[in-house]
Amino acid sequence: MKIKVKAYAKINLLLDICAKRSDGAHDLCMIMQSVGIYDTVTVERKGRNITISSNISDIPLDEKNIAHKAAIAFLKANKIRSRGIHIHLEKNIPHQAGLAGGSADGAAVIVALNKLFDCNLNEDELCKIGIKVGADVPFCIKGGTLLAQGKGEILSSVKPLRKCFIVLAKPDFGVNTGEAFRAFDENGKVHSPDCLGMLKAVYYRDLFEISSKMENVFEQFIEVPNRIYIKEIMRNNGALGVCMSGSGPTIFGIYDSKEAAESTAAELKEYAKDIFVTTPVSKGCKMKIINE
Repeated sequence: MKIKVKAYAKINLLLDICAKRSDGAHDLCMIMQSVGIYDTVTVERKGRNITISSNISDIPLDEKNIAHKAAIAFLKANKIRSRGIHIHLEKNIPHQAGLAGGSADGAAVIVALNKLFDCNLNEDELCKIGIKVGADVPFCIKGGTLLAQGKGEILSSVKPLRKCFIVLAKPDFGVNTGEAFRAFDENGKVHSPDCLGMLKAVYYRDLFEISSKMENVFEQFIEVPNRIYIKEIMRNNGALGVCMSGSGPTIFGIYDSKEAAESTAAELKEYAKDIFVTTPVSKGCKMKIINE
């Protein structure tokens, strides 16, 4: 039996760093949204060790990969001694993009192993394992539209984003999340995003107000090539709002028109390496069982 999981990317409609904690982590306030681009993660019981393969060559395929870390965390949490697992990552989400591609893969592995080993853990129990692997993993397990606080492990339901179209544009440039947080520790921030205002807009599902409240504190100290031009093109083509996702560098724009979103994507080719037109989705992982 194989478990195949669609592992969806995320964007941050709002991201604020509230404080640095005594343990070195950071307290966050984020409104997170799953979007319709995904990696396909296939997991099966095979061999004697954890092995990973992928359709791309520029990611680690050993214990440095978050999928490997997720497998170890799940097996340890459930006292499973077997290590015979093969994980194949069909990557579509750009990495080092602020879209949680690695975290989505880790979430998919945890969800798949729960089924493969018949552990029957619920989502909250899976999330407790996920936070040991990465701050975005619990969100990627649940997905949809959520308020995330603490390190990312405190997830609260909010009303889902209305139907819209989202353009994602990632310049040919990567951002290391750890280095981004170190930049915050060194520089601080000029001001804080309006978390309460965003929560009110989300409660009323007001797409225009949500778009106007979008803000990412990382933009105050992370430099992204072509960001100004990307945002200008998005706005000129009718974006309701534009923002950077995660620690960057992906810039996204929200549209109420598919035609405007597609027109934007075509115009952005000069400024971004990876461009997608997508929509919100209501979950983080979608699992399929393959019996052979």
